[in-house]
Amino acid sequence: MVFLTVVLLLVVTLFAGRLVYVQALRGPSLAEAARESRLSTVALIGTRGQITDRDGVVLATSVERYDISVNQTQVDEYRGDGTDADPSGALGVARRLAPLLGMDVAVLGGQIVGDSGFKYLRKGVLPEVAREIRALGLPCINVDKVAERAYPNGVNAGNVIGFVNSNGQGLEGLEMSLDDELKGLPGKDVYERGAKGQPVPGGYSDDEPATTGRSVRLTLDNDIQWKAQSLLDAQVDASGASSGSAVVINVKTGEILALADSDSRDPNNPGDSAGGSLASSISDVFEPGSTGKVITMSAVIEAGLVTPTDQWTVPYAYTTDNGQVIHDSHEHGTEKLTTAGVLAESSNTGTVQIGSKLTVDQRHAALTAFGFGSKTGVELPGESSGLLADADDWDGRTKWNVLFGQGVAVTALQATQVFATIANGGVRVQPHIIEGWTDPDGTYTPAEEAARTRVVSEATADTVLSMMESVVDDGTGSNAAIPGYRVAGKTGTAQNWMHGVQGITASFIGVVPADDPQIAVSVILHEPKSSIYGGTVAAPVFRDIAAYTLSELGIAPSGTKATLYPTTW
Repeated sequence: MVFLTVVLLLVVTLFAGRLVYVQALRGPSLAEAARESRLSTVALIGTRGQITDRDGVVLATSVERYDISVNQTQVDEYRGDGTDADPSGALGVARRLAPLLGMDVAVLGGQIVGDSGFKYLRKGVLPEVAREIRALGLPCINVDKVAERAYPNGVNAGNVIGFVNSNGQGLEGLEMSLDDELKGLPGKDVYERGAKGQPVPGGYSDDEPATTGRSVRLTLDNDIQWKAQSLLDAQVDASGASSGSAVVINVKTGEILALADSDSRDPNNPGDSAGGSLASSISDVFEPGSTGKVITMSAVIEAGLVTPTDQWTVPYAYTTDNGQVIHDSHEHGTEKLTTAGVLAESSNTGTVQIGSKLTVDQRHAALTAFGFGSKTGVELPGESSGLLADADDWDGRTKWNVLFGQGVAVTALQATQVFATIANGGVRVQPHIIEGWTDPDGTYTPAEEAARTRVVSEATADTVLSMMESVVDDGTGSNAAIPGYRVAGKTGTAQNWMHGVQGITASFIGVVPADDPQIAVSVILHEPKSSIYGGTVAAPVFRDIAAYTLSELGIAPSGTKATLYPTTW
């Protein structure tokens, strides 16, 4: 009897000790392990900041969407209501879910059967659909909130904005170059789940809220961008051109109001377009042709070597002092033109005679000062520096060709920048497309003021601007005239190699109003078939884009009439 009592006491002591060990010593760690096994973590995606135009019109935004997925290992847990209309298992889940996803029951049933813990059924579901799916209470179905990128204006400014991948990471355009600023920071929601995966009321929960990225306001004007894009696309089709670009710049601030490319794609469906690289107006290079003569005229006038009224005998063909034969674009008899007339008639032979007064180093310095051979610094990825060889590397013909826009290569933005500089009194303002940033709390911070560099004197700029008025009033650019406004500009035609094929680039770049310059507009067309002359195919598009922009900005008509230099003698 005593022995049994001792054994019983030992057993009770052993169990009591074990109980103390489990409850007092191991209890907290076991409880923690049990709770950890019941915890679920849901990743929260930080909302991407918006991209807007200068007036706040949304160009890119993130919208609320939901991804629907299935845990195939839990499908059999669904019990249904026991009727033929709502059986248990995969068939029951498929019958309840298929109408909401717009899917065939049999097809959906095949997708939810398996042994995978996670499989997408549908991405990008609307919030109202997601709410209905959640209300079904299906234990195997997950409804996860995501932020889907949307571009309300489609193709418009698509070449500038770019797009994101399925994970919300910027792949092209501003979406890529500004990704670090636009993207939000992810968070997480941790909660204690019940047997069917539902949150336990009063159970453990913790969360780290996701944060929204910064929003960027562009200098683009959505309406002006749309007009430039529409008119450009129409002329590319009408002229049979392979591609084209149109740029609108505020000459005083350097703000880009429009940057249109004919190959612009819809960021909502970037794979649906066969378009080339984004923003070809800053990436593709071409010889500027006769628009480059503006630099030559600026250089000789700045150096005091010629005046607008100097007289020149201008033949169709001219032989330089090293035996290079230069021709004009079309045959003509010997003409008597002033310096202003040489520019107005876009004479290569006259320009070479005038430019011969510049040393080779002076020619190179002038091209460099106007921005050739260097990136403009615009906040877009993929910008080209263009092509400008060292003066020492110019051969016997190139040193003459550069005087009339050949032997060098530029982007559409670089070419436009030249005219914006002349219009701004000889001061080059760095072109830019970002106006400022808005933080998630609503704080707006404007971008840093654009860099300014004086290229030529104000007097020289005013003189060249007046000479360019003769191009429109009495020269090759008559199709650029806008009723009520004084227009200054230059036509351009050049042979080029674009994408490995030799062709023609026709262009017109101009400034308006010439008496109080506000905007510079360029229209560049590559390989036009209807005409090779910029005055014919590009100038009319310039006129329409510029006229629309003047109206949108509320710029008053010119208050004075032009006093032009004589073009002949």
